[in-house]
Amino acid sequence: MDRITVVVDSREQEPYSFDPEKIAAIRKALPTGDYSLAGLENRVAVERKSLADFVTTVIRGRKRFHRELQKLSIFEAACVVVECNFRDLVDGRYRSDAHPHALIATVASIVVDFGVPVFFCSDRQAACRFVEEYLTRFHRRIAKCQSIPKPRRDSGEE
Repeated sequence: MDRITVVVDSREQEPYSFDPEKIAAIRKALPTGDYSLAGLENRVAVERKSLADFVTTVIRGRKRFHRELQKLSIFEAACVVVECNFRDLVDGRYRSDAHPHALIATVASIVVDFGVPVFFCSDRQAACRFVEEYLTRFHRRIAKCQSIPKPRRDSGEE
């Protein structure tokens, strides 16, 4: 399999280090999200959040984040990846006075109201691996669809 080209948003402060044998990474501004695929920037996106960033974003940056989620909701494939366990939210293992119930309700809202799945990926390394596989899988699906021969049209003769 050829390497795929992942686009890393130029505003991403701590970009993932992908397997260089599978992924070529380039940096440029994305319309939404932190990671996408070259040429498919308006079809697939991953929004990455650390636990602290997730809590801050959904509490203090709610309106801006909702605008991002609205953009993500129209993509063929989009998700939010959080570098923690769901249990970290449930048990309040973060620096904020936000109540765990409010954060759990926000996660449900992201999934139900916006149709954007949220994946809790334990830690940064696991999240990186998930993003790599998510984008690779989408790339494979698109490549497979594009390689299917299109039906030929009849010439109109009977």
